[in-house]
Order: sequence, then structure tokens, then C-alpha cells
Amino acid sequence: MAKKDPGKQVVASNRRARRDYEILDEYEAGLVLKGSEVKSLREGKAQLAEGYATVRNGEMWLHNVHIPPWLTSAGVWALDPNRSRKLLLHRREIDRIAARIARERLTLIPLSLYFKDGRAKLELALVKAKKLHDKRQTIARRDADLEARREMARSMRRR
Repeated sequence: MAKKDPGKQVVASNRRARRDYEILDEYEAGLVLKGSEVKSLREGKAQLAEGYATVRNGEMWLHNVHIPPWLTSAGVWALDPNRSRKLLLHRREIDRIAARIARERLTLIPLSLYFKDGRAKLELALVKAKKLHDKRQTIARRDADLEARREMARSMRRR
């Protein structure tokens, strides 16, 4: 389990991603946001469930991540909540990710959205979709680990 970072404030996480996909590699990227989107994120409103990232013209873009409009920004100033947002990564990372996606037929999905030292960051993962039997193996492994931990706890109490 990862240590808690004191400067990290998690806004949203994609819990289904770890169940439905095999995570191969993780990256941290910055986000280009408008002011009202940042205010909405500070209130803890965002949904990553259907999100994915693509590489287009040498730039990384995030699609289908829902950041609802801030309450006071309505009418003309309201932004589309599902608009594409530019991700900030180093050129070498973008090139490496694009080559790997093309070569291995992988997908790039968001795992979590958080503030780190006052800046909005996105944790991305290169993933491969799990087949149904892989999901079953994961569930069986998790259940076996849980049972083993319970048995260890029981044996420690008997002493």
C-alpha cells in the first residue's frame, strides 16, 4: 500500500479501473483547466469513470472526464463539463506512450485526480483490458488472500 502524501488532496478516483484492467505503467500529468473548473474540483466534484486519454498531433488530450460547472458560473460563462482537456507531460513521455499504445494496442485511462501542492494533477495508467476469466482469477486470488489473513488472525488469538 502506498504511503499517504501530506501535500496530496485526492478529488476523484477511478476504482473500477483496477478491477477491469491490468495496469502496466503509471504516469503523473498536469491538467490545463479553466478557473471555474478548478473551483469545482476544489469542491470535490469530478467523475473519471468513462475517461480516457489520446495522443493527437504530439499532444496528450483527456476525454470524457466530467467536471461539473461551478455553481456561480452559469449562462454564457459555463463550460461544457465533458470537454477535452489538454494534459501536460514531457515530450519524451508523450512519444514513449504513443509508441507503446500503437505497438501493443493499449489504452490510457485516468486512475485519480488530485491536487498536489496546489496544482491539479492526474494519475494516468497504460492498461490492457482483462478478459472475464482474468477477472475471475483476480477475485479468487483476493478471496484466498482474505481467508489466509483471517486464519492468521485466528491463530494469533488462540495463542
